[in-house]
Amino acid sequence: QVQLVESGGGLVQPGGSLRLSCAASGTRFSDYTMGWYRQAPGKQRELVARITSSGNTVYADSVKGRFTISRDNAKNTVYLQMNSLKPEDTAVYYCYQYTGAFYGWGQGTQVTVSS
Repeated sequence: QVQLVESGGGLVQPGGSLRLSCAASGTRFSDYTMGWYRQAPGKQRELVARITSSGNTVYADSVKGRFTISRDNAKNTVYLQMNSLKPEDTAVYYCYQYTGAFYGWGQGTQVTVSS
C-alpha cells in the first residue's frame, strides 16, 4: 500500500502563498493520477486539483488561476503551489493517489489563511 507524506502547510496571511508537497512511496508513481482534496470544518471534502500520468490537470473553479498542481516523477512527488490565498482556502489538505483501482491517502496538512 502506498504511503503519502504531505508537507508545507501552515499559517499564512490573505494574499500570501504556500507550496504543498506530497512524497509517495513505491514504484510506478509516474503511472498514476495524483491530486489534492481539502476539507474545511463542517464541510464536505472537495477536490482541489488533480494531475494525470500524462500531465493533464483539473482544478476546482474556486482555485483556478490561483493554484497550480505539478509532479516530479523522478522524486515521486506532487506539488500544489497556492497563490493569492483567501480565508476560505483554510482547510486540511489531503494528497491522494489513484491507481485506477485503489485510492491512497495522506494524513493531511493544515492550511490556515488568516490575518
